[in-house]
Amino acid sequence: MHHILVLGAGKSATILIESLLEDAFEQNWFLHVADIDLAAAEKKIAGFERSAAYGIDQGNHLQLEKLVGMADLVISMLPPHMHLQVAQICLARKKHFLNASYLTPELLALNEEVKAAGLSFLVEMGLDPGIDHMSAMEMIDRIQKDGGSIQSFRSHCGGLISPESDNNPWHYKISWNPGNIIMAGKDGAAYLSGGEHCSVSYTELFDPSRKVYIPGLGDYAWYPNRDSIPYIQKYGLHDVHDFVRTTLRHPDFAQGWKKIVELGLTSETKNIDTAGLSFKTFFEPYLTDFSHWDPLLQTQFNFLALDNPVEINRGICSAAQILQMVLEKKLALEEDDRDMIVMLHELSFIYDKGKESSGTEQKINASLVVKGHDQMHTAMAKTVGLPLAMAVRHILQGGISRKGVFIPIYPDIYEPVLRDLEKKGIVFTITS
Repeated sequence: MHHILVLGAGKSATILIESLLEDAFEQNWFLHVADIDLAAAEKKIAGFERSAAYGIDQGNHLQLEKLVGMADLVISMLPPHMHLQVAQICLARKKHFLNASYLTPELLALNEEVKAAGLSFLVEMGLDPGIDHMSAMEMIDRIQKDGGSIQSFRSHCGGLISPESDNNPWHYKISWNPGNIIMAGKDGAAYLSGGEHCSVSYTELFDPSRKVYIPGLGDYAWYPNRDSIPYIQKYGLHDVHDFVRTTLRHPDFAQGWKKIVELGLTSETKNIDTAGLSFKTFFEPYLTDFSHWDPLLQTQFNFLALDNPVEINRGICSAAQILQMVLEKKLALEEDDRDMIVMLHELSFIYDKGKESSGTEQKINASLVVKGHDQMHTAMAKTVGLPLAMAVRHILQGGISRKGVFIPIYPDIYEPVLRDLEKKGIVFTITS
């Protein structure tokens, strides 16, 4: 029997845990789920045998070691800053390790030791990063094998609200970690355009004029996502002139969030004593010229009820933390709301000599739209959790035998996982 440990039972872990539990008898697995909130972990496994729930203290290293020691494979759905600690324990205890977060230099530094231990540390195995890598590499490898040279690559992805549940002026509701939403883009972004490296600062990032058309849905605003440049080499695109990975939002959201950033409401540096401080009193200094704002911005900020007289009373907080309290309430998914995942790859390429169309630029797009079922079974949870669950099965069965620290850009990973995703209805539409 293989023992699997999932650390973290939050929003994005719902489908992951359910999928692993559904396969537990057939695959002869036992699933351990641990979270700082024991009740949340217990709720995720309720009604399933071959499972156990645990409460964890994030600062308790010995407890983490004990939990990891029980497993053959560990999936970390904890906050990103904790992944390295978990990975180091997995290396010491000789356990496979997976997560859906970005590969860090510190984690990559373990590569040779992980290889020597015969372990698989698969990261960036969620939606974005994850499904975006796998679907893009399948297209890129196919074009290159057919003699094509990629000239331009743009990959867009957004966790959005489905049109039937879109009923607020932000055109957005929270379907994943709210802290990550508040902090998005803090480090700015870098990408390649016209052969030149471009850098965008945090204050310039949320530009509603940058738009892309999504088939069947209309125009969405995009902003560059982190540093795209390292992925040029990872994707093997040595001749590319344009390369960018982006995040999608409704244009109205981009306009409103641009204002939030300009006001400094995402600041983490100022310590504010919230004892006896109302939300209205906190936000008043930021809204001094509110009557002169654009009507859309007025509507958006009025929707957030920033004139709320309720006292915060949460101790010392930053502006970002207070803003998060507001958004978690006002932009929450309701019970029957449906979220939506949208992904679009835009590639242009030129065939080498010898082809009938050689020298002529060709274009191909691949689009994906996935809608959630309800507040718990979201499209976000589905597209983050299923790739991880499928990778677990292939690793434990020996189908994925690659060792070391790696991301899912290789055919031995993306081919079986993409086929599995298709069986679950996660299918790209190709147009050219």
